[in-house]
Parts: sequence; C-alpha cells; structure tokens
Amino acid sequence: MTTDRIPVKLYSEIGRLNAVLLHTPGPEIEAMTPENAHDALYSDILSLDIVSQEYRYFRGVFNRCTHTYEVMDLLAEILQTPAVAEDLVRKSCQIDACGHLADELLTHTPQQLAHELVEGVQYRPGKDPVHLADARYVLKPLYNLFFTRDAASCVHDRALINTMSFHVRQRETLIYRAIFEHFFHADTFCAQTADPNARTEGGDVQIVRNDLLCVGCGIRTNHAGIDYLMKAHRHLPKFTIIAQELPLAPDSFIHLDMVFTFLGPHSCMAYEPLIRKSGIFAGKRTTIISSDNGKVTTREMPNILEALKACGIDLEPIFCGGDDEWAQKREQWHSGANFFALGEDHIIGYRRNPRTIDALARAGYHVLPAEEVVDGGIDPFSYDKCVVTFAGSELPRGGGGARCMTCPINREETEY
Repeated sequence: MTTDRIPVKLYSEIGRLNAVLLHTPGPEIEAMTPENAHDALYSDILSLDIVSQEYRYFRGVFNRCTHTYEVMDLLAEILQTPAVAEDLVRKSCQIDACGHLADELLTHTPQQLAHELVEGVQYRPGKDPVHLADARYVLKPLYNLFFTRDAASCVHDRALINTMSFHVRQRETLIYRAIFEHFFHADTFCAQTADPNARTEGGDVQIVRNDLLCVGCGIRTNHAGIDYLMKAHRHLPKFTIIAQELPLAPDSFIHLDMVFTFLGPHSCMAYEPLIRKSGIFAGKRTTIISSDNGKVTTREMPNILEALKACGIDLEPIFCGGDDEWAQKREQWHSGANFFALGEDHIIGYRRNPRTIDALARAGYHVLPAEEVVDGGIDPFSYDKCVVTFAGSELPRGGGGARCMTCPINREETEY
C-alpha cells in the first residue's frame, strides 16, 4: 500500500516539481481501429510497442527528478475500499450504458478491477445483451487516460475536476475525482456542479501565481467554464484570469498549452501567430478579467504577452518552429509548443521538433537527451537551463505532448 501522500500545492507552472501523476499507456490504446480512432479523439492508431519505448524514457526522467505517482497503482489502492469501488463501478457502467455488468465487476480484485475500468471489458456472447455485440467493448477503454492533465488538474490547493467536452472521456473524471478525494484527500471543485453547460479542461488552465491564471477558450473550455473559475476564486480579495480565445479547428489547437507554455520566470514557448495575431489567430481576443473585492472588470489586450506584462510578468518568447513559418506550422502540429517545466528553465519536450529545439539552444538551454538522463545518470539540475528531449514518433499521434501527459501535484514556490 502506498502511504506517502504529498499534498496538493500548485501555485505556478515553473516551480521545482515535487510530485507528479502519470499514467503509463497500456492495452487500451490498441483498442482502436481506423474506423473508431476519430471517435476516440485520435488522429491515427498507435503501436503500443513503440509507445512503450518512447514513454519509458519520458517517465524515467520524472523518476530521476521528482516523486512519481502512477494512476493504476493509486486506482487499485482506493478500490480496496468497498464504498469507493461501488460508487466508481456503478457510475462508470451508467455512463457506458452497461449497468448489468456492475455486480460482476464488484466481485473482482482491486487490481483486476483497476485494469478493467481503464482497459475496458469486451463483449461476451451469452453474458451481455445482444444489441452490444457490434461495439466489441461493453465497458469502453479509456484511450486518452495517459493525458493525465485534461480530466483533472491541480489549481493552488485544490483539484479541478474538469468537465470533458466529449463522451468518450467522461469516465476519466470519475477515476481522477476518486483518486484526488480518496488518496490525496484533496478538496475538489468542478464547473459542472454550478453550471451544466460549463466546460473546463486542464490543457487550457495555466497557473501563473496565486492570484492569476491564463485560460484558453475554445472547443474544450468555454466562456461558462471561465466564468466558473472566476467565481470559484471569489474568496480571494483580488483575482485575475487572462482569457485567450483559440481557433475551433484544427485539432492541434484544442488547448492553450498547444500554442503557449511557461518555461521559466522570464521565458515562454509560443506559436508565433498567437503573439502576432496573424493567420489562424487573426481576430482571436485576449482579455484580462479581474475581480477586485467582488467588482469584476474586463480589458482587451493586444496579445497574451502584453496581458501578462500588464499583470507584472515580462516574458521573452521562444517560438515553436523557430523563425520559419512552414516549420512553425509543422512543429506546432506535433506539440512543438507543449513543454513541461521540471523547474525554472528546466523543461522537457519532444525531440522530433528540431527547429524548436534549436531555438531553445540559441536561447541558452542545454539540450539533454532523455536517454542520457535516465541511463547515464545526468542530473538536469546541474545545468542553469536545459531542455530534456525524448523520442516521439507514436506518442504525438495521440494529440499531445509533455504537458498534456503530466498532472503536477506539488511544486516549490516561485517568484517572477
């Protein structure tokens, strides 16, 4: 049984990471065919063998740098409590319209049940209703669970249980809520409890400091979700959200962290059209929404960098794809702006975006292959600034990068 429960404490995107929640991709990602991949929100089908090789080094970097929790371990642990198992199983079966399966699942061991809740339960002739035969899976696999950022994300000292925009991801929130409430004993909050039309997802929510968030507004997080986040922080005398409007298509722009991520106290990674408001970002609004002792005001800004500067944070952008417009488009498509900070100016991201990595190197970041960190014992924090790069040929096909695949639990305090 796991006993080390590090409390939820997240007041920035860049403070030294003390704990992170990950999910190692398993058989659930090979439950797709070309016919159902789009419904699973994938742009292609994945090879588990290759994904496992790539993810081994991604996870290995975190094992060397911080305390790493694994979703399957925590899920199996909390399922040892009968009331937790009962609630999670019955709600999961209700969402997937397979309530007949619940009693059977509840007779299984916590370890077996954890795998079934994640990897799915295939149709059994003679045991399951005939009308489910064509679906193959009675309880659906959670294809996207390794994107641990989206369904739940820590905001300050609470866990935001996000309201997923697509049915295929709704069961993920049940698992993360159970983990945060019954393992971490964290307070949770959720936009849908206040407004059934409100939507938030973790890829859109970036924590700048205790009184400031940057939030993307697009196909996944909507205006009602942002309104909820403002109201959820009304206990603070002053609170601000910088809301950045995003394109509704294509899929590579689903979240703010696909075009903008924090690297350190003075630097960020950005997709240049976001800053220049050109191309697909022409006309997309950047708005500062501020609450001062209950009085809410809004102010339009030229771009997200100017909005941050107005809030006292001056960042130098490094552009995804470097200076070439075509390279920018190619590398953004494969999560070239989606970096995750292990600490201030110590970041991790895909190696497959060479123009982006070159731009980081020119800005003074030492480039460290993940293999040398994991197998060679190199300490990223022995460098003033570094980017750890890991291979990604299959993983990006899922539609996300390093920030998408991490749910940070606890960071050290930082100052801009």
